[in-house]
Amino acid sequence: MTKILNTEAPKTAQTESAGVGFATLPLSAAMLANLDRLGYATMTPIQAASLHMTLAGSDLIAQAKTGSGKTAAFAIPLLAKIDSTRFDVQALVLCPTRELAEQVTQELRRLARAEDNIKILTLAGGVMMRGQRTSLEHGAHIAVGTPGRIMDLMDRGNLNLEAVKTLVLDEADRMLDMGFYDDIAYVVKRVPTDRQTLLFSATYPDGIAKLAGQFMRSPKRITVEAQHDDSKIRQRFFEVQDSDRLMAVTTLLNHYRPVSTLAFCNTKARCKDLVELLTAAGFSAQALHGELEQRDRDQVLVQFANRSCSVLVATDVAARGLDIAQLQAVINVDVTPEPELHIHRIGRTGRADNEGLALSLASAKEMGRVNRLEDEQGRPVEWADITALKPASDEPLVPPMATIQIQVERKEKIRAGDVLGALTNNGGIAGDKVGKITIAAFSTYVAVQRDVAKAALKHLSAAKIKGKTVRVRLL
Repeated sequence: MTKILNTEAPKTAQTESAGVGFATLPLSAAMLANLDRLGYATMTPIQAASLHMTLAGSDLIAQAKTGSGKTAAFAIPLLAKIDSTRFDVQALVLCPTRELAEQVTQELRRLARAEDNIKILTLAGGVMMRGQRTSLEHGAHIAVGTPGRIMDLMDRGNLNLEAVKTLVLDEADRMLDMGFYDDIAYVVKRVPTDRQTLLFSATYPDGIAKLAGQFMRSPKRITVEAQHDDSKIRQRFFEVQDSDRLMAVTTLLNHYRPVSTLAFCNTKARCKDLVELLTAAGFSAQALHGELEQRDRDQVLVQFANRSCSVLVATDVAARGLDIAQLQAVINVDVTPEPELHIHRIGRTGRADNEGLALSLASAKEMGRVNRLEDEQGRPVEWADITALKPASDEPLVPPMATIQIQVERKEKIRAGDVLGALTNNGGIAGDKVGKITIAAFSTYVAVQRDVAKAALKHLSAAKIKGKTVRVRLL
């Protein structure tokens, strides 16, 4: 299903479906011929929904997954504005990683074959800056890069963005998730305000709305999503003896094996007991409760949000205001006495295009609470037998990421691009192995895929950030 929203006057409308040919668009004969040669027979849903608007000059927020044809959706209107006789950067595409920037550059070059002598540069970290600076001296029409490297080239006077007509933020949610909001803002403020801005994102976190409000002009908003059931949250209730309740949580985790789980307990004491049991059983689990110092609370939340911790155990009070992207499962260790609170708990999973699990444990004495919940929902809950659940694997449930703590504080003006550059430069870690970068008040944290954690730690230990050697440790 495709929705179009005008962010100033929201409304929903059905758009033309995929399958429409590109000849319906106001494109040059050369571009249409090139699209035909490249096998672009008909438009994908995101292309059909957006191209008429973007070719007319509208700003756009498009929510669509990778593989939806979004690169062509922004490349076609971008190329239509390029003046090949003018060797200035007229379009800028920001991407979260070097690997994505290189993919976008390749696709842009294919689509640019219809035009005369369009020069496209990839400006991303992980490679020596000298070659990129030399290429810029000879002029370019389109720059595709990561925020940190773009900033560095601007600050050194090698990259001038005064002629930019089109700004594209590709995979904007991933850039925000990696901690690039300030870097993006820094770049955008140095691009002409009369540009066209196209923002593409798989999800729509709060940061996207903040970006749009600051830097876009009455953007249209399009959401292309797959058809799905009315509810993306699969609820299951399991009856347990109160004495077996905590061990039942390990049974659920071993059977369903969610990457990230938020486990709710009604009391702080239950939280502590559950974390002790899960840790002893080999799970990566941490507690969130009111006794934590702010520094420790920040560290716990960083590790859970970046997928370095599998299970976060919390009370409702401690988890207030907590919003974790792509949360796979919620486990209600206790049934809440308030039905509205139960609905609020499970609503933290199954967001955007993701499905979620809501697994609840209930003892005989909690059946009255379950009955009130059924009345609130207007339907009976679904029960399952916990004794029938078997481990899905003999391997332990290990989080996919690991967190490296860097002893650099926010007040030292560190940027996410500084950290990414230190990790990827000089034969370091590939950009697609790097996850969320969080710059907190007292420390900086970077998530890396677990299989490269030791190599990343060694590389960072020998690297310099902002010209200084830094202390690092693996959490």
